[in-house]
Amino acid sequence: MREVAIVAFGQTDHRRRSDELSEVEMLMPVLHDVLGQTGLKTSDIDFTCSGSSDYLAGRAFSFTMALDGVGAWPPISESHVEMDGAWALYEAWVKLLTGDADTALVYAYGKSSPGELRDVLTRQLDPYYIAPLWPDSVSLAALQAQALIDAGDTDEKALAGVAARSRAAAEANPHAQLSGSVPAGDYLVHPLRTGDCPPIGDGAAAVILAAGDTARRLCERPAWIRGMDHRIEAHSLGVRDLTDSPSARLAAERAGAFERPVDTAELHAPFTSQEVVLRKALRLDDSVTINPSGGALAANPVMAAGLIRLGEAAARIHRGASDRALAHATSGPCLQQNLVAVLEGES
Repeated sequence: MREVAIVAFGQTDHRRRSDELSEVEMLMPVLHDVLGQTGLKTSDIDFTCSGSSDYLAGRAFSFTMALDGVGAWPPISESHVEMDGAWALYEAWVKLLTGDADTALVYAYGKSSPGELRDVLTRQLDPYYIAPLWPDSVSLAALQAQALIDAGDTDEKALAGVAARSRAAAEANPHAQLSGSVPAGDYLVHPLRTGDCPPIGDGAAAVILAAGDTARRLCERPAWIRGMDHRIEAHSLGVRDLTDSPSARLAAERAGAFERPVDTAELHAPFTSQEVVLRKALRLDDSVTINPSGGALAANPVMAAGLIRLGEAAARIHRGASDRALAHATSGPCLQQNLVAVLEGES
């Protein structure tokens, strides 16, 4: 199989509001950053792929505006996925594997601040039986957390420990929205307190992929994608065991995550209870460093947070802090869809 690597990663500082910036203005510094890291010009990019959501933007085909930040003239080879940028990276990875491109630019962005995010995310539920009841994203995560507590897999103290560890780690992340000592707070939806939930904010991220010797030329220590896969659970929450994630486990198996141990895992777990589910499904023990960036509990720009997990894992390989890392992204309620990638650095 053709070798493909992440050779550059950049992201915005994640903020509660960015009213003064359009999506293009938010993206431009990040795109310039990743191109500057590699010395490439936009004309050197063979394929461009983006991830975003029209529901967040509040208008149809909103991604076409973001192309102003990329430069669509002269004509470029471009694609878009209506979901987290991790899936845009998957599409670009496949494009490079087939030999149709040697380099790819992947970017994602999300502005959650203009609307009520909990209500917006309800639109992804079953439109006939569940969505009309308006169960918001926090309420559904609370159902999952309570199922874990009832099963004896965790308790509220352990969940608070996940939050504290993640935000303590985020103190070393200059882009984090929340870091340091964050109060557990009051119950938002029992048993989840405000500290168990991700911050709402705006942000963007971008990576550059390259194949073979091109990757070695552009980056001193490329983060090679040794495997990647994504799987999905049943749409109806009533037929799922919310204490487990078979789709994450299968994606990890197909990506080769269980062949050899990993030293780092960047998990897209917006709620503390979801880290409990993922650690079990992905067989991650205490020897693995979990979310050294702080994870989605430190910054959760919807539609970019999953891509950021892959970028953070790759960045640790670039600077020699990791040799073999697992990166995870999720989409939908209660870990409905999961993507897992295994990244490695050369000795």
